[in-house]
Amino acid sequence: MKLVSYGEKRRERAGLVYGDKILDLSRAWEAIEKGQMPSSMVEVLHGPWREQLEIISENAEELLRQDNVVFDISEVRLGAPVPMPSKVVCLGLNYRDHADESGQPYPELPILFSKASSAIIGPRDDVVIPKESSQIDWEVELAVVVGKEGRRIPESEAFEHLAGYTVFNDVSARDIQMSGKQWHRGKSFDTFGPMGPWIVTLDEIDDPLSLEVRCLINGVERQHSNTSYHVFNVPRIVAFISAGMTLFPGDVIATGTPGGVGFAMKPPVFLQPGDEMVTEIEAVGQLRNKIVSE
Repeated sequence: MKLVSYGEKRRERAGLVYGDKILDLSRAWEAIEKGQMPSSMVEVLHGPWREQLEIISENAEELLRQDNVVFDISEVRLGAPVPMPSKVVCLGLNYRDHADESGQPYPELPILFSKASSAIIGPRDDVVIPKESSQIDWEVELAVVVGKEGRRIPESEAFEHLAGYTVFNDVSARDIQMSGKQWHRGKSFDTFGPMGPWIVTLDEIDDPLSLEVRCLINGVERQHSNTSYHVFNVPRIVAFISAGMTLFPGDVIATGTPGGVGFAMKPPVFLQPGDEMVTEIEAVGQLRNKIVSE
């Protein structure tokens, strides 16, 4: 299944993709006389969402006949599938080819940093270059979305705590990122976190540890790798992060970017107003974001 958040920014509603349609989860649940269901994705993931989705899916043909429940996916704005996660945890140097191009050794432990939730935008939203930076870079990443609260999660149980996968672009202001002793500000400007177009549930992906990832800038391929080149795989990442902090439903973990980023090119190349980024991951989906000036 594919879960989306759609509608006006900061007022997105949770939905289930059914072909080229979206079934509004809250309205669908009410229509089949099952009572109340939250309208936001984070609240949905805090509930018995797996069982609820199965029931809604079983009743999909009937629900598709109800105007207030079903919407054409092409006629609505898609937001990030989790518009305001409680936290976004990212990994640095988690692809061997990215560590190589950066001249860094492979890390012995996952390198973690955070990205502000306010940076998160949808799969077709514009990325805004702030006045403070002239070195904006791209980073295609596989992200996982937490679906069950947990702390000290064993690697063997990691997937039990995940709702699914999504595409993430860790847009970065390199001049600001490299000028200080921490990366948070350079990673967290508004619009620096395109995500989506949906959450693909675990059952839809046979092997998340071997997925093709690509990023194209103005149609030119800049990044192309595979999640099999991760230094730390998804179960290891989940176990490592949850050893120190509780993971809540809706939290997002971005698992790192491969080689091919702009700052490592010779000479370096950075995003300019009018550019278009296409970031995509096999079996998960695609983001398409234009670059504009503030």
